[in-house]
Amino acid sequence: MNPFFEFGEAELFVAYRDGRPVGRVAALINHRHNELHDPDVGFFGLFDVVDDEAVARRLVEAAADWLRTRGKQAMLGPTNFTVNQECGVLVDGYDREQSFLTPYNPRYYPAHLESAGLTKAKDFWGWHGPVPSEPPAGMCRAAQWAARRPSVRVRTVRMRDFSAELRTFQDIYNAAWADNWGFTPMTSRQVAYLTRQLRPVVRPQLLLVAEVDGAAAGMLLAVPDICVALRAAEGRLTHRGLPLGLLRMRRAARRITHVRVLAGGVHPKHRRLGLDALMYTEMMRTFYRLGYQTFEAGPTLEGNLAITRVADRVATRTRTYRLYCEDI
Repeated sequence: MNPFFEFGEAELFVAYRDGRPVGRVAALINHRHNELHDPDVGFFGLFDVVDDEAVARRLVEAAADWLRTRGKQAMLGPTNFTVNQECGVLVDGYDREQSFLTPYNPRYYPAHLESAGLTKAKDFWGWHGPVPSEPPAGMCRAAQWAARRPSVRVRTVRMRDFSAELRTFQDIYNAAWADNWGFTPMTSRQVAYLTRQLRPVVRPQLLLVAEVDGAAAGMLLAVPDICVALRAAEGRLTHRGLPLGLLRMRRAARRITHVRVLAGGVHPKHRRLGLDALMYTEMMRTFYRLGYQTFEAGPTLEGNLAITRVADRVATRTRTYRLYCEDI
């Protein structure tokens, strides 16, 4: 079961026309979010709809009506299921194919949601860039300054002690992101659930931990973009009983040259030590050494200057994802 249901509840709606499904939406109540932020806010998510403004409006109304009967006065979304997972609608950047663990939708989604009365709450940004043979000079200087401290080092994740590393990830992630808009701490079950999804594609060289005096102080996580392999299967793992799609996926997986930077952060008490620059330079050099040609970072909340300043130095902002809101 999705760990969201440890602290949240949902109602699922499907729209039909002439007996055929033409859209879906989930109305969501995240009690952890309500405790930490605003008790009057509900969410919608898992949104999918045909190109029909009226159907989109009915789905939004169904989610809002359900939330209203449970005392909510505003609705945010889409989120699947929380802001720690895919959230928002792609509004800019359709010229590139979908990447792993990023929202992707037809171009008509924003217009249909706005026609249903929703307006922008927050934007999230994504970046693309070529993998350089050497990181930017300014970043290298900051990394060298950090590395001069004998108490500081960067290492790769210890796969033999993966459970302990997960707890490290959880602690740093929750501390580093605590002040972000709408953030709710990840639970141990959420981290474990995400790890089960990622483990088949994990390359230990792409999971970095920064330490100060032997204690974990920062982390940076990246994975190969397996959407390249998924597209090779053309939506089917088997054909006439033969695992042709699976074979195509495995063959394509060996040729992945695009990598996704999923998350990174430094514990607040260890900021201003240059750990972020140290991890990013090590990661960039690893990308180059492993033969990756391009990378993608984000989605990152607009206004998160600590991340956006770094990303703007090493890549080009190419995608915008929008989280919508409505008073109900």
